[in-house]
Amino acid sequence: MSSYPLDGHQNILVHQVHELGEWVGFETRNKYQLLDESKNPIGYAAEQQKGFFGFLLRQFLGHWRRFDIHFFTPDRQLAYLAHHPFRWLFRRIEIRTPSGEPLGAVQQRFSLLSKRFDVENSQGMVVMEVSSPIWKLWTFEFMSGNKAVAYVRKKWSGLMMEAFTDKDNFLVEFSSPDLTNEEKNLVMASAVFIDLLYFEVKKS
Repeated sequence: MSSYPLDGHQNILVHQVHELGEWVGFETRNKYQLLDESKNPIGYAAEQQKGFFGFLLRQFLGHWRRFDIHFFTPDRQLAYLAHHPFRWLFRRIEIRTPSGEPLGAVQQRFSLLSKRFDVENSQGMVVMEVSSPIWKLWTFEFMSGNKAVAYVRKKWSGLMMEAFTDKDNFLVEFSSPDLTNEEKNLVMASAVFIDLLYFEVKKS
């Protein structure tokens, strides 16, 4: 299976790359740097819906639209991809290898008082349940059974960035040594899903 070798990494920073168009109100293609604890790049992620039609869909449909996010190694080789089908409710991303084999999925769930979704493995089994209660709006806890195994925390990007762009930074923390490399990659993909689903809204 294709994925990033994350064994030995406890923290990953998912850093959204800012583009000039966001300062003037245009929704640009989402791009991210994936950095290790020493701020060394371990990979990149980028939305693949290009062209004028893709531009229009981003402006009018936002994160409800159909799109793909590709995850690349530091030397720009495709590691895996995440497909987001068009949905009005209960959004989902499906993570696959470059050859199309399933790696897992992230599925939004119904909840009134929290942001909630499940992480599924390649067989469609739920391996982690995730929630962000209203008193911890920027913290997402990944639970396996009764144990917290990982966290995704949104980090403050600065007043100007928060006010006028979608630029967000997320710290991915692997708190359990029992997580497999595939599960760690699903958590990292979940951080991008969290940004697209809950924070890709202009603050203007």
